[in-house]
Formats: sequence, structure tokens, C-alpha cells
Amino acid sequence: MTDVDTAGTPDGRAADPAERRREQRGWYFYDFACSVYSTSVLTVFLGPYLTSVAKAAADAEGFVHPLGVPVRAGSLFAYAVSASIVVAVLVMPLVGAAADRSGRKKPLLAAAAYVGAAATAGMFFLEGERYLLGAFLLIVANAALSVSMVLYNAYLPQIAEPDERDAVSSRGWAFGYTSGALVLVLDLVLYSGHDSFGLSEGDAVRICLATAGLWWGAFTLVPLRRLRDRRTAAAGGGPGEGAVGSGWKQLRATLRDMRRHPLTLSFLLAYLIYNDGVQTVISQASVYGSEELGLDQTTLITAVLLVQVLAVAGALGMGRMARSYGAKRTILGSLAVWAAILAAGYFLPAGAPVFFYCLAAAIGLVLGGSQALSRSLFSHLVPRGKEAEYFSAYEMSDRGLSWLGPLVFGLAYQLTGSYRDAIISLVIFFGIGFVLLARVPVRAAVAAAGNPVPARI
Repeated sequence: MTDVDTAGTPDGRAADPAERRREQRGWYFYDFACSVYSTSVLTVFLGPYLTSVAKAAADAEGFVHPLGVPVRAGSLFAYAVSASIVVAVLVMPLVGAAADRSGRKKPLLAAAAYVGAAATAGMFFLEGERYLLGAFLLIVANAALSVSMVLYNAYLPQIAEPDERDAVSSRGWAFGYTSGALVLVLDLVLYSGHDSFGLSEGDAVRICLATAGLWWGAFTLVPLRRLRDRRTAAAGGGPGEGAVGSGWKQLRATLRDMRRHPLTLSFLLAYLIYNDGVQTVISQASVYGSEELGLDQTTLITAVLLVQVLAVAGALGMGRMARSYGAKRTILGSLAVWAAILAAGYFLPAGAPVFFYCLAAAIGLVLGGSQALSRSLFSHLVPRGKEAEYFSAYEMSDRGLSWLGPLVFGLAYQLTGSYRDAIISLVIFFGIGFVLLARVPVRAAVAAAGNPVPARI
């Protein structure tokens, strides 16, 4: 008995509109499940908290020594994020190849999601001087999230018609930002009122971290019930063909195949560059706010909550803009706004939360839309039957190769002791990404991948 469904169109999409909508609604809920990790853990709590734990364990010069290597305590979080991405790079192509060869994305999605959720829940035990435990759990959770997103994104071409994808992708991001906002409200109540609950500040943070893992695991059940695995014409046959032992061979074949689609690769290169800047801003914003601007944790939580609320409107609004101006032009506009935001961030005065809130509002308006439209645009550039393999390359650009930004950020702080010098360096990622994306002829790229070209893209 297998849960791989052979029904649908030749390219694996669900043929029945009602069934397609049902799967889309289930698909949205994985964003609803895992985005709480990205928001509460990666963006708000873990960076400042892990930094404080590392500082408690640091020597007189402010260094910790994992594996005997001297690391400034303030750089540990950024380095751990980079290390998690290296791990993800090694695993994502194998999982993507196995999913396409077997046609069974859902069991692999479940495994990745629950490894990540368990590691996040384990952050409850991060206290005292356990900075190595915190770095390890961050590496596991972040890598697991990246692997799960390969499989999650690979469903998009199969559950949405070409002219639906901008809207479907944008709704997925909107679901994620909605859950992030909801949980952040609860986190804010717990953190700001920790004394009335009989908790220390550290206890409140650890509960917020752990409950993000529980939320991730609980709501992952919805997409696991709604999504269907299906075999496409390009999927491999036979049992065992998707085994990890053949993963590297399949990866080499995927890379050779991608060379036959240079325009798809051109988009990936542009995305790799500008998204490196996006991911670094997401992961380092709270550290910048707490360490450089001297803002308290309550201010950071409410600022990120503002980002989440406005990102819902931003994702849906930019999805509608894409229907009028095309996804490519809309993304290019968002990159110009990102560069302006970072330039403004460099000049933010310390101890002035109002200006930080203004910056957070601007980030919220472009964050969800730039990510959602990038995902839907790439879905048009993927050859049929190779969704998971190609989305593993996309996810390597999304998270897996976004190690350079955090590494540069960490090195800049280690060398200068100033987070302002680190934040301004990120502008170049958006500038180069803008130029590279502007040079990609997306209509020709869609046609070269063998897919129908939407009326506006």
C-alpha cells in the first residue's frame, strides 16, 4: 500500500479544482507551523539570549573557546547560523533528489519538521553557561527547517496552476506571518509579565523558545493530512531508488541538468545574492537592536510583532501588485526599498525605539512580498517532475548558501567591535542582486524550462 497518488495532470498537478484548493489550504499551514521558529526563536529571542549565555561563559577578554577556537561571545550566534547552513547544504540536495525519485515528499517533510521542532523544544534547557548546547540546537533546528522547506516549496508547482502561484505563495507567507504575530503577542505577555507568573526573565525566554518548537510540531499535522504525494512522469521508479546512497549521484545529475537551463541558474544567482541580505537582516536584527542600539527585549518583541502584522499586508499587497506589474518588477522595487532601509538603519540613534519601529514597519512591508514572489517566480522556471531537486537548489540559495551574510556580519563585529559597520555592508547584497535579477529575461526562462508562460510575469 502506498500513499503516492498517480492521479492528476501529466506534470503532477491536481486536476480537480476542489481538491487543489484543499491541498492549498493544507499547504498554507506549514508556513503557519514553522514560521514561529523563524520569528520567535531566530529573530527575537535566541540571538540576544545565546549571546548572553556565551558572555557568561567568556573569559576576561570576552572570548569563548568552542573546540579550542577563540570566538568573541558577540559573534557566536552569527557563526552558529553560518554553521547550520553548511550542514543544510550537505543534506538538502540528497533529500530533494530522494523526494523526486521516490515521489514521496511527505514522509521526508515529516522527518525534517519533527527533528527541527524537537531541537527547538530542547532549547528550554539552555541556561547558565551552556552556550555549546545552544549553538548545537540552533544548528540542528535551522538545518532541519531548511531541509523541510525544500520539500514544502516543491509542492507549489503541483498544487497551483501557473496563474495562481503568485497568489498562493503570497497567502502561504501571509499565514506564516499571521502565526508569528499571534505567538509573539503571547510571548510578549509572558515575557513582560514574567514576575507576575513567578518566572525569571531567563525562564520566560526559555519557555518562549520551547513553545515555538511545540507549535511547529503541532501544526505540521495539518499539511501532513492534507497534502498528497504523487508520482510524475519524470520521477524515478522502483523501491530504493531514492535512497541516500544514490543521492550524490542524483545530485550530480541534477547539476548537469541545471546547466541546460542557464536562465534558471541566472535567477538563482541573483536570488542567492539578494536573499543573503534578507536572511542576514532577519537573523541579526535583534542582536543589532539590543547590542548596538541598547533596546530592551520588550521593544524588540513589539518591533518584530509590528513586522509580522505589516508583513501580512505586504505579502498580499505585493501579490496583487505582481498581477499588474509582474513578479520581476515588483521584486526589483522591493530590493531598492531594502537597500534604503539598511542605509537608514546605519544612522539609527541608540536608545530611540520610535526610529527602530519606523524601520521595522518598512521591513514588514517588503519582507513577505519579496520572499513570496521570489518563490512563485522560481516555480515557473522548474522543469516538470524535478520540483524537489530544483527547489533544493533554491533552498540552498534561500537558506543553504546564505552563510556569507552572517559570516561577514560576525567577522565585521569581531574585527571592529561595531554592529553599525556590519549592517551597512549588507547594502551591497541588494545592489548586486538587483542588477543580476534585472538582467534575467524571465519570460524566455519560463519557456526554456518547458512551462507555459503566464500573461504577466
